[in-house]
Amino acid sequence: MELNAKIPEGPLADKWTNYKGHCRLVNPANKRNLEIIVIGTGLAGASASASLAQLGYQVKAFCFQDSPRRAHSIAAQGGINAAKNYQNDGDSTFRLFYDTMKSGDFRGREANTYRLAEVSGDIIDQCVALGVPFAREYGGLLANRSFGGVQVSRTFYAAGQTGQQLLLGAYSALERQVALGKVTMYSRHEMLDVVIIDGKARGIIARNLVTGKLERHFGHAVVLASGGYGNVFYLSTNAMGSNVTASWKAHKKGAYFANPCFTQIHPTCIPISGDHQSKLTLMSESLRNDGRIWVPKQKGDTRKANQIPEEERDYYLERRYPAFGNLVPRDVASRAAKERCDAGFGVGASRQAVYLDFASAIQRYGKAAAHKAQIHDADAETITRLGKQAITEKYGNLFEMYEKITAENPYEVPMRIYPASHYTMGGLWVDYELMTNVQGLYALGECNYSDHGANRLGASALMQGLADGYFVIPYTIGNYLAGEIRTKPIPTDHPAFDEAEKNVQERLDKLMGIRGKYSVDHFHKALGKIMWNKCGMSRNKQGLQEAIQEVRALREEFWKEVRIPGTQNELNPELEKAGRVADFLELGELLATDALQREESCGAHYREESVTEDGEAKRDDEHFCYVSAWERKEDNHFELHKEPLAFEVVHLTQRNYK
Repeated sequence: MELNAKIPEGPLADKWTNYKGHCRLVNPANKRNLEIIVIGTGLAGASASASLAQLGYQVKAFCFQDSPRRAHSIAAQGGINAAKNYQNDGDSTFRLFYDTMKSGDFRGREANTYRLAEVSGDIIDQCVALGVPFAREYGGLLANRSFGGVQVSRTFYAAGQTGQQLLLGAYSALERQVALGKVTMYSRHEMLDVVIIDGKARGIIARNLVTGKLERHFGHAVVLASGGYGNVFYLSTNAMGSNVTASWKAHKKGAYFANPCFTQIHPTCIPISGDHQSKLTLMSESLRNDGRIWVPKQKGDTRKANQIPEEERDYYLERRYPAFGNLVPRDVASRAAKERCDAGFGVGASRQAVYLDFASAIQRYGKAAAHKAQIHDADAETITRLGKQAITEKYGNLFEMYEKITAENPYEVPMRIYPASHYTMGGLWVDYELMTNVQGLYALGECNYSDHGANRLGASALMQGLADGYFVIPYTIGNYLAGEIRTKPIPTDHPAFDEAEKNVQERLDKLMGIRGKYSVDHFHKALGKIMWNKCGMSRNKQGLQEAIQEVRALREEFWKEVRIPGTQNELNPELEKAGRVADFLELGELLATDALQREESCGAHYREESVTEDGEAKRDDEHFCYVSAWERKEDNHFELHKEPLAFEVVHLTQRNYK
């Protein structure tokens, strides 16, 4: 099948304007007769549901949580990017676009990425109108801070809980439409299949997680906004419920899965403390604004951090990347931390950690606060006290979180951090309209692949989710639905619904009938170890070949030996988990297959066979300048389709943050 990205004609800066001026529209009377299913109520799903309902469409929104407010977007901490240039420090739409392309190591689609930068400013205005309490400067203007991979301050934030505040804004817009009867909300429902009729997505099969009952729902179009697949690594910064199931069911019904090997490792995570853990906790990238990252210069140094003098500390990011310092992109910072730890300079009991130190920031802010208060010749104690107050205002909840988890006070001793699985740049292949290769099936936010290339710029996940939901899908879905206004709602006793529900029921019966001897978590942990060790921060041909065989063997064992207590027709979290892990066991093979096929290093995909002399990722533009879009065949085999990446504006260069 030919991949048609549907990129509009004309100069890059005019494409979105031209598209909006020429796309087909649906008049208000016809919108009332069209039904749209939205899977997920995070930033992409909630904003899309609210926007589409406000336009007049009938929307059915689904989430597996007990409330749409519990979507994982709520966990985002540091901020949301926008090219407002409030700081007057040289930012622009083009600079945000270029920084995003460069951070993604030139493996993103130019047109989609430029559109993202173009609508970024509108997102902030929209969120302010919804009452999102962004941090403000003394004079009342919205505040900004820096994030990795850029040299300007363009990140808007609400302390260390930006995701929560943005989601509450989108949630309030969503609930208004629920109250008006324009959105029907199905919480505690999980999508377990897409229904395809005559080549078009026409509905879903969902399981009521409270009763266990399977339900059929029709839609003129289906919009997936179900997040990423970072939990394939088991230990990650994602919520335990985050999964690939909705995307994977779409993939098994014909939607191509693109660039699955592009998985982001976040450098600022609380290190693993033992085998008992079920997830990891992120410390916001915003902390790298003021925190300095270092390790002892002496291998195996067992002294406490505060006992190591300044001259015996290696601020390795500042040493290796002087132009960006501690604010290099996430993939670069993560690999640098791994390299230091692997070389024997790690800290903490596990030696798999580095320090994130705020001592100098406390002094800097303290001196500024003393000047502001006209305290001349302030003593050290006063400066430290005022500095801690300033840090608390910016990052207080993050510092509290760290202390609750580690029992260490980060105002007094440096934080210990280490990289962890976080975001996934890969996802369902979509065209410029955010439609998959299946007609009427859309993918928004983290579950599509389109905007971030091989490495996401920090604070751009929230930006993409809201851009897709508030500003892109309301136009692009209309272009499709304008051709569907004569399509009457298809009764859910249609044979395609019968067949889809039958397949879902058979799979549930099969899972419940295994009655093996190992828990679901046993298999998920085993999968996570394979993926982290052989498809994590560093990858090589032999390891990837081994991973494919090991995942296949583990999947075979899962279907023979998994044990699921309880029954089907009740609230059964273990059955929910089992279905999700079964999908991860199929995705894991594709992820390793994609990583094996891509014999280059780019962004977060680091192949040990393709490295520059100084240890940086080395791209191979001659052979791999394309999107890998995988089609699923029988028996978990995959066929590769390539979307060549053409660049009209950016020039392919080796990334340099030095």
